[in-house]
Amino acid sequence: MDISAIAAIAPVIPVLTVERAADAVPLARALARGGLPVLEITFRTRAALDALAAIVRDVPEAVVGAGTVLDEAQLRQAMAAGARFGVSPGCTPALATAVRQAGLPFLPGVQTVSEAMVLREMGFRLLKFFPAGAAGGTAWLKAAAAPLADLRFCPTGGIDVGTAPAYLALPNVACVGGSWVAPQDATAAGDWARIERLAAAAAALKRA
Repeated sequence: MDISAIAAIAPVIPVLTVERAADAVPLARALARGGLPVLEITFRTRAALDALAAIVRDVPEAVVGAGTVLDEAQLRQAMAAGARFGVSPGCTPALATAVRQAGLPFLPGVQTVSEAMVLREMGFRLLKFFPAGAAGGTAWLKAAAAPLADLRFCPTGGIDVGTAPAYLALPNVACVGGSWVAPQDATAAGDWARIERLAAAAAALKRA
């Protein structure tokens, strides 16, 4: 699948910071059961690579990607662990080149129109808008829609169950990313039923 097909699977991509690798598989299963099978495992913890690999191995219904990919070395680590896609908070020319050479579906991050234009020139058409809440939110996306008419976005950062519907109502939003569907306290407690309920509510959100 290309990145647009992955983004089309569900309206919300859970952004997961996994502290304990042992939590990865039950967490992924709960989210997938709730209707959110596309998962972003952020490279922010020591457990991230093991968590990603465990989900790839034991939760075949999940489409697992690596988040917070900052450079080519992390891109290679993600691919070696079995990541189906990658996500970055921003994007350098070197990372963009490595992604294109690797052929991994990728969601590069932007915050400005100029950054979006640079990635557009490199062939990217679906971009992560981050940090969405701090960078202008839905107002930025509405303003960018006309000049960047052939681009779509996955806003991430500061989005929750209350604000997600307004983002998803925009025609240039393919999906949103968020961590609210997997609260750290629920994960720490092993409250997979709660996470499944949150995922089901998020999966039911409507897109434009």
